Amino acid sequence: MAALWRRRERLRRVLGLCRTVRALSGKEYDLLVVGGGSGGLACAKEAAQFGRKVAVLDYVEPSPQGTKWGLGGTCVNVGCIPKKLMHQAALLGSALKDAQHYGWNIAQPVHHTWSLMAQAVQNYVKSLNWGHRVQLQDKKVKYFNMKGSFSDPYTIRGLTKAGKETIVTAENIVIATGGRPKYPTHIAGALEYGITSDDLFWLKTSPGKTLVVGASYVSLECAGFLTGIGLDTTVMMRSIPLRGFDQQMASLVTEHMESYGTKFLKRCFPTKVKRLEGNRLQVTWKNTDLGTEETDSFDTVMWAVGRAPDTETLNLETVGVKTNSETGKIIVDASEATSVPHIYAIGDITEGRPELTPTAIAAGKLLAQRLFGQSSELMDYDNVPTTVFTPLEYGCVGLSEETAVRCYGSDNIEVVCLREREQRILGLHFIGPNAGEVIQGFALGIKCGATYPQLMKTVGIHPTCAEEITKLHITKRSGLDATVTGC
Repeated sequence: MAALWRRRERLRRVLGLCRTVRALSGKEYDLLVVGGGSGGLACAKEAAQFGRKVAVLDYVEPSPQGTKWGLGGTCVNVGCIPKKLMHQAALLGSALKDAQHYGWNIAQPVHHTWSLMAQAVQNYVKSLNWGHRVQLQDKKVKYFNMKGSFSDPYTIRGLTKAGKETIVTAENIVIATGGRPKYPTHIAGALEYGITSDDLFWLKTSPGKTLVVGASYVSLECAGFLTGIGLDTTVMMRSIPLRGFDQQMASLVTEHMESYGTKFLKRCFPTKVKRLEGNRLQVTWKNTDLGTEETDSFDTVMWAVGRAPDTETLNLETVGVKTNSETGKIIVDASEATSVPHIYAIGDITEGRPELTPTAIAAGKLLAQRLFGQSSELMDYDNVPTTVFTPLEYGCVGLSEETAVRCYGSDNIEVVCLREREQRILGLHFIGPNAGEVIQGFALGIKCGATYPQLMKTVGIHPTCAEEITKLHITKRSGLDATVTGC
């Protein structure tokens, strides 16, 4: 009891000191977070745990097509969550087809109703929006539904949708406004008639015959579930699929998608989008291999050609926050600090960081702990696992083969571990059902420096897809056939 009393007294003194420092500095908050996505919310809630006075500003600028959403950022509203739910819808459709081979009598043809799925997904997302509001309230974090911009290094000017202005000051400011999809504005009709992932998940009616332009994971994931629920879907790729990922695996992903009905227009790029009678969209494109110009009509054209940091209205140049002139992203150091000492940035808006929800959350929490919890722990961005939720999922952690060759030389690696005596695993890549669940487990081992001999001593769980990783013995260098023919 005495120890508990002493801890309470220490906390009381610390909180009293915080209030005194704030009063002396004239700043209203200890921490102000601009952006209510995964990283920003995690940072704000963690800071509040230390008894600090915290506020969050969040505002969603409607997409060019007018789509808007609530608190929670890209992941919750127009990213990971609705994407995974629609991916699951497509997997259920595939399971219905497979079920007939297992003796289930299922009336044909099976029909999918977009509006029912969309309503269920959108209702779930709205429940998460509300949940975030409640969490902030419970942790006594002040929430402003306003668009924020810097007036000076310690002051944010907030504007409501109606134009009402609020001035907020803070000792520390964290920028966590994330990114938004790019539009290829140089293409006639792209902005007027196209949609992006900001719109797809909030459509009330089916997109119908869809052209998805781009070769990113966003493009392939969306095209995959659209095909899976029975829509005529085409992907237009200018160059390689899944740039930055292992290219052998990327090819397997697209080959599988092709075999299950997704059409691919390879080495093609659009030049014009035109609305026809009946609201169909005529797309004109060039085929660089054939040197021809081609056209087709679609119900929906979706752009998945990359994302840009949402920095335009922040007024960063006024306060001296440096950005990369090419990418527009904010330059930060290992502690997430910008060029202005008390201004920090986390998540997709930062230069050189993976654009992943879990890394933004972890970075946000660690930042709050360093600022207010006497911690010195930095975010470790090495060996971060991720998964592409295409019809056949692709999970990976560590280096791609291309990166491993670039870093260590082709003679020094055995795909994908070092050839030296210890044979440390540099990267692990898995394509198959539930790839995310599989890689999540193996990621721990690789984070701990797992070696190939250790992997070979790991007993597999039979019969599973994941156990194949524990039986890897045929190398790429050997040229032997690695097809599994028995248990």
